[in-house]
Amino acid sequence: MSSSIRSLAPTDPPPEHRVPERHRAVQGGAARAAVFGVSDGLVTNVSLIVGIAGAHPAATVVRLAGLAGLVAGACSMAIGEYVSMRAQRELLEHEITKERREIQRFPEAERRELAGIYQSRGIEHDLAHQLASAVMSDEELAVETHAREELGIDQSSLGSAVSAGASSFATFALGAAVPLVPWLVTSGTAAVVATVVAAGLLAIVVGGALGIFTGRSPVRSAFRQLALSAVAAAIAFGVGSAAGGAGIR
Repeated sequence: MSSSIRSLAPTDPPPEHRVPERHRAVQGGAARAAVFGVSDGLVTNVSLIVGIAGAHPAATVVRLAGLAGLVAGACSMAIGEYVSMRAQRELLEHEITKERREIQRFPEAERRELAGIYQSRGIEHDLAHQLASAVMSDEELAVETHAREELGIDQSSLGSAVSAGASSFATFALGAAVPLVPWLVTSGTAAVVATVVAAGLLAIVVGGALGIFTGRSPVRSAFRQLALSAVAAAIAFGVGSAAGGAGIR
């Protein structure tokens, strides 16, 4: 009796009362570049600063190296991200242009191809051809649909090379600045300790934010980011200490 009642009890609201889920646009390049920009800036510069500090040079040398690492790394990241995104966008736009020419030159063949795609997804023959004919009646809709269904390209999510490059520059510089700040106000062991602490805190924040952004455990993501940053810094410090102890010039 109770099981029957449970089976009849609604567990979800009727379709007409359901609220559509809202999804974030995550295919563009800016968000991805921002997350990795902070992470790369942090890991790169904390490793550079701690590694050089391990050789026990003058504090001015560490400051100069950290500043140079910040500027060079931010420029490199920005240019690399811009070129990468630009090349990807141009490639996708080239494929879309080719698809547009084929639709203009061979509309019937493209209509049959689209109908075939619909049929392969379980749509009945006549309905698939009706849908394909309706889509092909509008060239822009036809190009958009063929790009998505045939090539897997969403024209609204190609990403901006300028946005990705600017985001990479700013976020790398932000991540790289954190381990450098202690050396602007102090030096020696105090600066090394402050750098490690500041970098560790930022690593936790970045990792946690990445976990939230991707829908995974923020704690686990934060621990992973902290552990990887610590390993990189430890290796660099070891190399710097060895080089300084060996008197390498």
